[in-house]
Amino acid sequence: MKLLLVEDEVDLLEVIKESLEKEFFVVETVGNYADALQKLISYEYDCVLLDIMLPDGNGLDLLAKLKQLKKSDNVIIISAKDSVEDKIKGLEMGADDYLVKPFHIAELNARIKSVLRRKFLDGKNTIELANTRIDMDFRQVWIAGVELALNRKEFDILSYLAVNKNRLVNKIALAEQVWGDNIDGADDFEFIYSQIKNLRKKLKENSAEIEVKAVYGIGYKLIIL
Repeated sequence: MKLLLVEDEVDLLEVIKESLEKEFFVVETVGNYADALQKLISYEYDCVLLDIMLPDGNGLDLLAKLKQLKKSDNVIIISAKDSVEDKIKGLEMGADDYLVKPFHIAELNARIKSVLRRKFLDGKNTIELANTRIDMDFRQVWIAGVELALNRKEFDILSYLAVNKNRLVNKIALAEQVWGDNIDGADDFEFIYSQIKNLRKKLKENSAEIEVKAVYGIGYKLIIL
């Protein structure tokens, strides 16, 4: 899952980024309003961690812009402003959660996962497709009750396609989701092809009743056989 962290306190930004990457999130970071706006216009995120007080603008204006763009990114406000009025305003404007600084990173991680479960998994932590079960929290995959060994990128690809099952996922969107926004400048996508080739082989060899189908020149989608 790909996150955007908007935070102008450099030390806090680095701590949050490092901690969330250990939880296998892909984390993009910006420290001001202008860069955040450009990111939100140009890319898609599963969740945006949004500070309100930025050096060149107000984070709530970014939230309003996000809603104006009709994007479905989840938003968790992380702010030192802890009045009831501030919380109500943020939530009424469309934020999914509001966390007051200082906070424990473990709590932030739990809230992110809760928001993502509500959005993608109807509040559950697993996806079941035919004889395949994917546990998003523990990053494990079982086929007919037998665990399937996947590397980090293989799991990220499979879980993203599973969340978007039967939908065609553009190869650039898939690359950005798994490797980060800077991948859009890549000369080719050989790094994706090799990971998907290995994933497809593992699924087939273990008799999975799902398949990663390639649509030449466009992208991929996960189908049930």
